[in-house]
Amino acid sequence: MWQRIAHLIRKELLAVWRDRKSRMVLIGPPLLQLVVFSFAITQEVRNLDIAVLNQDLGVDSRELVARFAASPYFRTVGALRGMAEIGPALDSRDVIAVVQIGSDFSRSLAAGNAAPVQILLDGRRSNAAQIVQGYALTIVDSFNADLSERHGHKPPARSLVARAWFNPNLESLWSTVPSLMVILTMLVGVIVTALSVARERELGTFEQLLVSPLRPIEILIGKTVPALIIGLGEGTAILLAAVLAFRVPFTGSLPLLYAGMVLYLAAVIGVGLFISSLVATQQQAVLGAFTFMAPAMLLSGFATPVENMPDWLQMLTLGDPARFFLVIVKGIFLKDMPASEVAQSLWPMLLIAVATLSGATWFFRRRLQ
Repeated sequence: MWQRIAHLIRKELLAVWRDRKSRMVLIGPPLLQLVVFSFAITQEVRNLDIAVLNQDLGVDSRELVARFAASPYFRTVGALRGMAEIGPALDSRDVIAVVQIGSDFSRSLAAGNAAPVQILLDGRRSNAAQIVQGYALTIVDSFNADLSERHGHKPPARSLVARAWFNPNLESLWSTVPSLMVILTMLVGVIVTALSVARERELGTFEQLLVSPLRPIEILIGKTVPALIIGLGEGTAILLAAVLAFRVPFTGSLPLLYAGMVLYLAAVIGVGLFISSLVATQQQAVLGAFTFMAPAMLLSGFATPVENMPDWLQMLTLGDPARFFLVIVKGIFLKDMPASEVAQSLWPMLLIAVATLSGATWFFRRRLQ
């Protein structure tokens, strides 16, 4: 039995490698996506255009405007001439924010009084607007502290000092690149298995498998193991790229990471086998794979935290293995997650893997009858 399965596994690996289309799908797109997504998918907001309406023109107001212009987050800081220009500037999306400095700004500061500064934000880009608001507050706070020290006043009291654990400099690559391991290994695991049976049907070799001594369960094992090997290879390549090329710290246990990767790949391979048993062509297999992957990625917490989703949608994410592997990958990479916490995400993936592989086996056998 095991010798027959070993021959089938070897045949599958050779078929994938010799097929130019399959080889390109497995090597080209994942590497390209790793490079592009690592820099394109970021929580940072940079190269922003803002405008300033400075109605004061005093020394202090000019210094504040200069600080906005010197910030690395803002690409251009335009100057408005009057209140009537604020609305059109925001409506046309020429700027994301307008900073308004009142006409008595410098005079109020010289008298030791408060001098409010207003910032008007484009609410259509709510996430970016909140981040810009934080940038503006930081600039104004720094200006206040320097002004107080210059005039011999007591610096403003600080009631909160923020410090980010596990990512002190808030490097977006430290969050993005480990997450891509989840997405790209899913891509490989689902695509390889979804194409396997469809490719056999298109080439006319599937009937030869059916009349061979191989039993259905042996055929399934022979289709599963190559996808598992290829997926582990893809995950290893991403791991090496993350540590060596992108300098993402790896602080946790390598065996725990691979244990999670094996269970994760087993779960998504079961989905790929289910898809492959339904379709007749490789084109249908690719469409079926992406039909599964799009909602799976959205529900994983990669783009939006699961906690922010409605309760009924959070229940739906419990069937998504990417949700649990994402927790493991980020935890092991950045905060040396202990085995007890890793196990809390391993057993749900084990249940999902048993469910998907069992379902695929049952459906595969039924289709062969």
